[in-house]
Amino acid sequence: MALLMVAGAAGAWMATPGRRVADMRPRVDLAHIVPTAFGEWRIDTSVVPVQVAPGVQKELDALYGQTLARTYVNPRGEQVMLVLAYGRVQDDTLAVHKPDICYPAQGFEIIRTEHAMFDTGFGTLPVTRLVARQPRRHEPLTYWIRVGDVVDGTATRRKLTQLKYGMTGMIPDGLLFRVSSFGAEDQAFPLQARFARALLAALDPAGRAVLAGRLSGDVAGPLVAAPLRD
Repeated sequence: MALLMVAGAAGAWMATPGRRVADMRPRVDLAHIVPTAFGEWRIDTSVVPVQVAPGVQKELDALYGQTLARTYVNPRGEQVMLVLAYGRVQDDTLAVHKPDICYPAQGFEIIRTEHAMFDTGFGTLPVTRLVARQPRRHEPLTYWIRVGDVVDGTATRRKLTQLKYGMTGMIPDGLLFRVSSFGAEDQAFPLQARFARALLAALDPAGRAVLAGRLSGDVAGPLVAAPLRD
């Protein structure tokens, strides 16, 4: 019955002309939103974050989106790689940027996957944490995906959020936020959490909404979740 309801909703969405949420908001410019320096973090050009294959990236850029890839370093020499992928229309194309897909495409093996709740300081978000490995590179990473105003923790929930927008005649935009670093997971994941928290704190509410959706600390409304401790 649930599958029939979802299928019916999907059919109604497909049959209904939609308005893009992105067209009703200021244009997103990732390079402008994300500062080159904030808190103790500065850009480091010595490390290049893992991205999708060049041919796929060219096709994605031509289709719809923006990407931003930077590495930051703090005074202690700790490095965090940041990758953002934004789509004016949240659809399956954005999934190409998911670490579960783009890392194996670059020769990595995913050896660990877990879901957690991340305390941003403005509200909590469901995140996915992976450990990717090559013979000479061990890279724990954390990511989340925003659909419209919401960050959902699973592909099923993201699809349901898309359907909810579609039932109102709206087509949501979407963004994938990914941070990664080198080293053991017990050090890398807390480092990534501190970096992401510092970045969100450096932005105004509009910038945070682009990267992380509607947060309880910026917009009134309940958000029930347990914080990810670091």
